[in-house]
Amino acid sequence: MAVETFKALAALAQQESGLQLLPEKRVMVQSRLRPRLRALQITDFADYVKHVRSETGQPELRHMISALTTNVTQFFRETHHFDLLAERMVPIFRRKAQSGERIRIWSAGCSNGQEPYSIAIQLLHAVPEIADADFRILATDIDPRVIAFAKRGEYEPREAAAVPPHLSDRFLRTDPETGRIKTLPAVQHLVRFRELNLMQPWPMTGLFDVIFCRNVVIYFNAETQDSLWPRFTRALNPDGVLCLGHSERIADPEAFGLKSIGTTSYAHITSRLPRGAQH
Repeated sequence: MAVETFKALAALAQQESGLQLLPEKRVMVQSRLRPRLRALQITDFADYVKHVRSETGQPELRHMISALTTNVTQFFRETHHFDLLAERMVPIFRRKAQSGERIRIWSAGCSNGQEPYSIAIQLLHAVPEIADADFRILATDIDPRVIAFAKRGEYEPREAAAVPPHLSDRFLRTDPETGRIKTLPAVQHLVRFRELNLMQPWPMTGLFDVIFCRNVVIYFNAETQDSLWPRFTRALNPDGVLCLGHSERIADPEAFGLKSIGTTSYAHITSRLPRGAQH
């Protein structure tokens, strides 16, 4: 792939999804996109760029971003965030469930679904009454393929190995025919999967108690990240929490109406509007 062709692909990825492709990723980009070229019977990356830029090639943009997006996750990944849920949010959720108040969590960049299912499993265990409360987990991802996979709630045994035994015994079952691990209907009932590009307008109008956006913004440049922080703040309830991935930090959280409350965890500051948060 020529340097100019790579730059054109990188610009398309940035414009469409905020994805930042550094020059050292050129070999990776080639390997991930070759199957797309074969599927379209295109032999040259320069011709692929022309196709994606054309009006008839617009649907291919989604396939391109899907191929370039990393979908690596696991159940109960980065356990400190689940500890935060237990210590800070479970008492709030218990009170809200008992009083009939609305409870919402957003898993942004949910990948194959292990993250939102982990949240559902933990909260069903800690607050059983939440099953009958006004509680939902919105799980979104830019990749329609992983959304379709996640909706099935089926995993290989190795993919579910991180679920603690006392939780897997209650909320997971092994299919006797396939040997795959499946989340129970009570878990799946709490999660709504939707396709969503974070760079585009968000259709949600209600506020969230917790937003998980982990190991997503690491692929964005600093300018794109800084455009997201106030949007997340505006989407949080006054006592809401934002959780990022282990390599992600907000350099000046207070500038965006947030404050650090632990490892890659931020709480909404309610005393003033964040800069740039006005509509």
